[in-house]
Amino acid sequence: MKLHANARLSLIRRREMVEMVIGEGRSIADAAARAGVSTRTCSKWVRRFETSGAAGLLDRSSAPLVVANRTEEQRIAVIAALRRLRMTGPEIAETLGMALSTVSGILTRIGMGRLGRLGLDAAVRYERARPGELIHIDVKKLGRIQGGAGKRVRAGGRHYTPTFTDATGARRKTVGWEFVHIAIDDATRLAYVELLDDETAITAAGFLRRAVAFFAAHGMTVEQVMTDNGGAYRSTLHALACKTLGLRHLRTRAYRPQTNGKAERFIRTLLAGWAYGAIYGSTAERAAALDGWLFTYNHRRRHAGIGRQTPIQRLNNLLGTYT
Repeated sequence: MKLHANARLSLIRRREMVEMVIGEGRSIADAAARAGVSTRTCSKWVRRFETSGAAGLLDRSSAPLVVANRTEEQRIAVIAALRRLRMTGPEIAETLGMALSTVSGILTRIGMGRLGRLGLDAAVRYERARPGELIHIDVKKLGRIQGGAGKRVRAGGRHYTPTFTDATGARRKTVGWEFVHIAIDDATRLAYVELLDDETAITAAGFLRRAVAFFAAHGMTVEQVMTDNGGAYRSTLHALACKTLGLRHLRTRAYRPQTNGKAERFIRTLLAGWAYGAIYGSTAERAAALDGWLFTYNHRRRHAGIGRQTPIQRLNNLLGTYT
């Protein structure tokens, strides 16, 4: 029961006022005066008590019993069906000739206000039980910094790639790209990152070998590795590297990057926290900041997906080496 600041009658005061009239035989006017309310108010509560007992002294909803212009249930079902087809509120309102405010209110009331994954297949989420059972590998291409700042800071937001003509008459770019190779453990989210000059098969194989060594140094035996279908990962050289290291190589379904979702999500975090998280004057300055950010990610940053633990804490817990 919620009372406004100037309310005269609480539930107890209502009972006392009704008791004056029914139990003590006082008049409505006398009981109303003692309670500090009008005779009309006193009569209302006495009548409710006589009709419904103690429950009649409780507050009732002020909502009307009948709404003349309430949307029909059949129309609400149509709105829900269109929403499952991933139509927006304005599209549904235009299709049915209804006010957008009405459609929005209905969608909110039936729990379909946020489009989310409505009408899509349920998200298939998984997590491996053992550290090292599966590591996810991916590559992100970053433009090198020249001219004092990166493209997201410089006006225009374009990658600055001046060119020159070499001795043979061919146009050459002077800035180019660097490639961030990442590996992240599925069970613990422990991550390993390197900045390399390309994403060729020999570079990818070398990164894989060093990543496996990194995880081994943390007490993990890597069993499987998941990548996308890039040329480097489909190469014979990469297949030989996996065989030599005793790894089973899994590749994502075509056009389904979410299969490698932990790597994709880590890259988003990496870009926001490190690559675009500060203004760097040069590529070397950005590269120098990587180790510090990665240490924070592995040792200090808590992850909602692993129970608000850091990757190192999760690793120690799963390996039974937590101190």
